[in-house]
Amino acid sequence: MTEATQFSETVRQWMDTFMHRSMGGWAHYVRTRGVSMPQFMLLMHIHHKKSCGISDLSEKMDTSAAAASQLVDKLVQADLLVRTEDPHDRRAKLVALSQKGKDLIEQGIEERYRWLEELEGALSIEEKEKVVEALEILTEKAHLLKS
Repeated sequence: MTEATQFSETVRQWMDTFMHRSMGGWAHYVRTRGVSMPQFMLLMHIHHKKSCGISDLSEKMDTSAAAASQLVDKLVQADLLVRTEDPHDRRAKLVALSQKGKDLIEQGIEERYRWLEELEGALSIEEKEKVVEALEILTEKAHLLKS
């Protein structure tokens, strides 16, 4: 196996493992909170944007404005979102996370990465140092790539 092939295969294996473990934890958390994955993804989008309009949500979710609006209605009724008037267009509404929504997302993020604590406990100090060094290099180089 060439060095380039070994690098690619090793990174792919890590990415697959990472995604499986982190998404598995997230999916379990979402199911136990009575929220669908599309609802949770919408909440995550709003979490990152702070607030946004229905058109932004429909575009992000690749759905109609009516479907996005219905999803928002359910989340407002569940007290996970709040609607406010758009200061730039009084006819439009913005949605943002309520405190309950913020708590749900923050706990979900913690749950997604909980397995890393267990992994960290299984590594020696020397192994942790190697991993940190390698991931810092990968992160730095990935940021230099054009998206």
